[in-house]
Amino acid sequence: MSWLEQIGMAAFRQVDPETAHGLALKALNAGIMRLPGQITSPRLKTKLAGLQLPNPVGMAAGMDKNAVALEPLSRCGFGFLETGATTPRPQPGNPKPRLFRLKEDRAIINRFGFNNDGMDAMAAQLEKRPRDAVIGLNLGANKDSVDRSADFALVLERCSPHLDFATVNVSSPNTENLRDLQGKAALEALLRGVLEVRDGLDRKIPLFVKIAPDLSEAEIADIAEVGGTVGIDAIIATNTMLSRDGLKSPYASEAGGLSGAPLFEKSTAVLARLYRETAGEIPLIGVGGVGSGAQAYAKIRAGATAVQLYSALIYGGLSLVETIVRDLEALLERDGFGDVSEAVGADQ
Repeated sequence: MSWLEQIGMAAFRQVDPETAHGLALKALNAGIMRLPGQITSPRLKTKLAGLQLPNPVGMAAGMDKNAVALEPLSRCGFGFLETGATTPRPQPGNPKPRLFRLKEDRAIINRFGFNNDGMDAMAAQLEKRPRDAVIGLNLGANKDSVDRSADFALVLERCSPHLDFATVNVSSPNTENLRDLQGKAALEALLRGVLEVRDGLDRKIPLFVKIAPDLSEAEIADIAEVGGTVGIDAIIATNTMLSRDGLKSPYASEAGGLSGAPLFEKSTAVLARLYRETAGEIPLIGVGGVGSGAQAYAKIRAGATAVQLYSALIYGGLSLVETIVRDLEALLERDGFGDVSEAVGADQ
């Protein structure tokens, strides 16, 4: 981490987390940081659901909710970016404060509630996106919608001309009853509806679904079965969790989804189970607690074709992306893997 990044992060820690997040995006757009650009090599190049990625380390949704800093973020070393979540209509989200740093646990809790500028504003931002990056959109539903399933399809249809992939987010804990859509019958109906819209588009883009970590083995099996039945292109495992086991921070009792280091083991266990349930036939993206090259590698060996991170950057800075990618490459080389695909599921 450069001295400039250290100073910036120290300054950000003096203000509330949500303000700091906004300032960080503005700093990125101001161009005051040295950015490594695209990081790739024959060993790092990855194919995910037909997408060619320079490396398998992606930015998770939530970091740039309204696609205001995609150009500089595309030069931070990520292999792909996911923006959003985006709902059909703009919505303010839940009352502030709604983002909390749990520094003792290297974690965060958020209860944003899909605050975003809406699909029209997102489409306008995506029209200006960098064309040399792989960029997807996390699809959300309005809190007061009478048909949340239809919301996902609306956002997809509106923004699809500017996307490389889209993710159906049925796993945020901050929109009441949203996770009910992960039930077998509801999920199958939802995904069939969104896939029908996707298949009618001028350009057929990969469609992913993002699931929660707070699932039973039976629920994971149901999701795997539904994914295979409807032909989903990939599953992202996992979103934030509700459990607060073992936390030390005074903010541990705050409502919302927990992400960061405490999520790593649980999310990786769900990922590994999902890989076994799908027999490795559906690409998986591992999310939750990734803060090092070793942890990214562990997700891949558990069954992930690619990984995503966000919360770790709050503590490690954006320079952490380059460190993770370089360390991952070194681990692949150490163990004799010619590319990422050879390591996927190696521990199963």
